[in-house]
Amino acid sequence: DVQLQASGGGLVQAGGSLRLSCTASQSTLTTNIGWLRQAPGKEREGVSCISYKDSSTVYADSVKGRFTIASDSAKNTVYLEMSSLKPGDTAVYYCAPYPHCGAMGVFERVIPDYFLSADKGTLVTVSS
Repeated sequence: DVQLQASGGGLVQAGGSLRLSCTASQSTLTTNIGWLRQAPGKEREGVSCISYKDSSTVYADSVKGRFTIASDSAKNTVYLEMSSLKPGDTAVYYCAPYPHCGAMGVFERVIPDYFLSADKGTLVTVSS
């Protein structure tokens, strides 16, 4: 099974930008990769997903126009470029393989725990 590691989080002021990276242990050429986040006391939220078949993308309404997902297959890495960050974006961000990007918004409830362990995510804190 593919192993994924998110990185690139940090502390940023509202309005700022960050780029998160999701590095895979093996080729992602046949894997749909999604980003999700979890804030304290809130449910997991699917943020964005990219399809390996045609590089089509899906975004949550809450991040449309502000976040961009992209894949670099040569580096086995999927990026999440985040701009115009808001305090409401504060969360631990994870990446996970999705059966298909249309499952974003639902699949987060059943993602296997090993993709969501503390060492697999990256914390993004947006200050006001």
